[in-house]
Amino acid sequence: QVQLVESGGGLVQAGASLRLSCAASGRTFSSYAMGWFRQAPGNERGFVAGISRSGGITTYADSVKGRFTISRDDAKNTVYLQMNSLKPEDTALYYCAADSSRRWNTPPGRRSDEYGDWGRGTQVTVSS
Repeated sequence: QVQLVESGGGLVQAGASLRLSCAASGRTFSSYAMGWFRQAPGNERGFVAGISRSGGITTYADSVKGRFTISRDDAKNTVYLQMNSLKPEDTALYYCAADSSRRWNTPPGRRSDEYGDWGRGTQVTVSS
């Protein structure tokens, strides 16, 4: 099991940037593919971005492709989500998640049920 703590959320204007961080502790961080999900009020939790254990494969939701970048620093046990050109529709609670079932260089999952460990989330609010 791994413990995950997100940070970096906040209130920004449309067009601004934020970088979310997710610090992991517990088991070896490199054992996990990592993902970011988000949930707005009244909506289901949805996939945002994922990164393989190797760091060499990343996937994105169509709604954020070209604006968001996921990365990982295994020396710091941290995964990041760089969010640029933010839009009001990006407003949500953002969750970090870990998947221990992936092989080293396979694509990360896009479904929430593929991830076994979750943080508590960090709020991102984008005003128009």
